[in-house]
Amino acid sequence: MKWKQDPRNLMPLAPCSAYPVHSVAFSFAISCLGLSAFLTQLTLMRELVSAFSGNELVFGIVLGNWMLLTGIGSTLGKIASRLRAAVTIFLIAEVFIALLPLASVFLLRILRNVVFLRGAELGVTETVVSCFVVLAPYCLVTGYVLPLACQIASPSIRGSGGIGRVYLLDNLGNVLGGFAFLVVLVHWLDHYGMLYFAAVLNLFSAGFLAATAGKRVLATGLATILVGLLGMMALVNLNAISHRLEYSGQKIVFYGTSPYGSLVVTELAGQLNFIENGIPLFSTDNVGQIEETVHYAMAQRPAARRVLLVCGGVSGVAREILKYPVEAVDYVELDPLILDVAQQYLPDALADPRIHVINTDGRLFVRKTKRRYDVVIVDVPDPSTSQLNRFYTREFFGEVHRILKPGGVLSFSMGTYENYLSQELARLVSVLRRTLEGIYANVLILPGGRVFFLASNGELTADVARRIEEAEVQTRLVSRDYLKGMFTSDRMDDIRRASTADAARNEDFNPILYYYHLRYWMSQFQFRFGVLESGLVILLLIYLVRLRPVPLVVFCGGFAASALEVVLLLTFQVLFGSVYYQVGMIVTMFMLGLVIGAALSDHWLLGWDRCHLIYLAVAMVVFAASLPLVLWGLRSTEGSNWLVLGRIAIPLLTLLLAVLVGMQFPLAARVDFRGPAVTSAGLYTADYLGAALGALLVSTLLIPLLGVFVVCLLVAGLNLVAATVMLMRNG
Repeated sequence: MKWKQDPRNLMPLAPCSAYPVHSVAFSFAISCLGLSAFLTQLTLMRELVSAFSGNELVFGIVLGNWMLLTGIGSTLGKIASRLRAAVTIFLIAEVFIALLPLASVFLLRILRNVVFLRGAELGVTETVVSCFVVLAPYCLVTGYVLPLACQIASPSIRGSGGIGRVYLLDNLGNVLGGFAFLVVLVHWLDHYGMLYFAAVLNLFSAGFLAATAGKRVLATGLATILVGLLGMMALVNLNAISHRLEYSGQKIVFYGTSPYGSLVVTELAGQLNFIENGIPLFSTDNVGQIEETVHYAMAQRPAARRVLLVCGGVSGVAREILKYPVEAVDYVELDPLILDVAQQYLPDALADPRIHVINTDGRLFVRKTKRRYDVVIVDVPDPSTSQLNRFYTREFFGEVHRILKPGGVLSFSMGTYENYLSQELARLVSVLRRTLEGIYANVLILPGGRVFFLASNGELTADVARRIEEAEVQTRLVSRDYLKGMFTSDRMDDIRRASTADAARNEDFNPILYYYHLRYWMSQFQFRFGVLESGLVILLLIYLVRLRPVPLVVFCGGFAASALEVVLLLTFQVLFGSVYYQVGMIVTMFMLGLVIGAALSDHWLLGWDRCHLIYLAVAMVVFAASLPLVLWGLRSTEGSNWLVLGRIAIPLLTLLLAVLVGMQFPLAARVDFRGPAVTSAGLYTADYLGAALGALLVSTLLIPLLGVFVVCLLVAGLNLVAATVMLMRNG
């Protein structure tokens, strides 16, 4: 079977004897690579974020390293045109791609606390270097394989059809991996199970390809490796072994994965520690944090009858609230695995019939509920990610205000306050105070172990000890003497000065608090923009200046794809909360759009030329510039219509964005064709580097600083520059 060729390629097709592969077997192998790459990327990214107790900056560092290293691997793929044993090298690479992730996860878990101090947080430099080292073997090989596959798929040195076909099959594998993960794998397999699944699939496809290509020795070797891998799956529990080594000195009570991350429960000196994605959630004997979370809020309204608790109930907060004469505590928790584990190991935490457990996203519940509450306690982690930032925005505070009874109280906390209020923490305090103003008549900030915020239209008091005593509530730590040491005049003055400073408001589409929290986190480490960072920026500028017009369009398209996908995911979270399966479906929808766009460009639009590539860049400009209006309309929609419109509009916008991006790559390969390996290597490098910058800069810097709408306009401007350069060079 011959690949479909661009009709503008005038040179007659060469025979396929140079690379004798069966088209079905080769297509199956490419799709399996795409499927396994999706599962491996998801697994390794979750493991790395967990290892480095990750916030959004760590996530961006991991994703940026992934794209950068894959792009470097694609650049190395230029030498594929000089290889005589391309199929053999392709098969060997499949073996490495199958087995490397298993070793990477094992080494990452056991070496994290060997290379670095146990329990210590890592700074930016350590995180960048560590991610680079862990990801380099896998990403370089996968990046190299793509141009190699394009060389094998192109029967003529002048034929560009194979490039579009490989791009299409690779993204088709991504789509299949997305659906497999969402529908089946996430419910039944842990991280190692997913990697085993991907490895078996890759080894099987490689063996099938080797057999059809007449490489019997290789086929036999691949079959032997596959049997050995299946035997290891049955006899060796790498997951349990690696976790025991990772948490040496502690007894592992439970470990497992859910759609929301990896959960490990350890026991040390009789205390249970819940750790999700590498971040300690709570410990069962942390009396101080539990009592402060409850009593600062409940002392304001000791006669409260109905309380809403967003997260934290398993730690003992829900049970502590019941010391007051409440009739019901509605406890909202997103991750069902936390609830299942708590029921098994902490049966008394939620046993009281007055505690009503609601398994959903806290923000979504607040927006949809018709109930009214005397007190709302939000016990979520600090706004270290855009997802957590949703619980600290002006819009969320307004939504809570709607469900409070007259004079009701909102309570939440942030940061760690010892005896010094740093400049970074003071900025966070001022932003939150400014964000609460105008919604609540009174705001009280208390310097406990954390900085506690109380907001209400009724009266608030710092005399918490008197209120607790009058209510005859028994506490173990939060007493008059304890509070006398916490609410000293110096500490209260520090808080007062910080809260009165001028600051911006934190909003859903302008998450400035999230940016300031990143600065607060980074202030704990010594990080300077030094020689290494400057060198990388200079290399990037040199690359962009030397970039040809067609790869420049692909680079800007890759940047737009990452940046606008982040925008759409953020919008979906703002509207509906962290509804994991639907967010996952949006990501899969994006990959489906890439497949549709590639299929259109590779099969039905073969007559398109350089002018049409300019049109696609202009279409991206129009899409990005129009997106703020659409998002503003969705955010402003009242009533139940926002549910329907949002669930339809955001997936469709994601699909349209991906179709535009998917159409660019095969067309760019045809109009700038310089040989299968050279062309595909250059385009894949541009695509991955653009996507890496889009993912890193937009999620960690541009959206928090500039807001969603300005980011959309910047993306439009970048693609307009690419279209202009292409037009001028065309002329």
